[in-house]
Amino acid sequence: MTDAAKPWDAALVRKWLERRYEAARLDQAAADRRGYEARDDFDKAAAEEWVCRTLKGADCTSDQTAFAARLKELIAQEDYPATGLNDDIRFERHVRTYLRKLAKMTKANDGFQNTLRHRAD
Repeated sequence: MTDAAKPWDAALVRKWLERRYEAARLDQAAADRRGYEARDDFDKAAAEEWVCRTLKGADCTSDQTAFAARLKELIAQEDYPATGLNDDIRFERHVRTYLRKLAKMTKANDGFQNTLRHRAD
């Protein structure tokens, strides 16, 4: 397991969540300006923003196990309240996809050092 090789860095995780939150807001604005054909991009950015906003101030970020447990709770959640979306079902699908991606990053304790605005998926 990578836990012994690389310790959990809570400050880095919070910084990553904050940067992704800001980038998602910018992506939403850009998609909104592009109009009708960018509805999916808007919902995807809104999902990323929702996840990062929900987790960036949470106490669970200080512990890898607690953070993973919180992600699991959010994945199991029935709905994700948000307003101003184009398609609620698509938004919820994107939220779950982003949560699963974040859960994989958390389990591997890898990827949080990538804080650039445009990340490689």
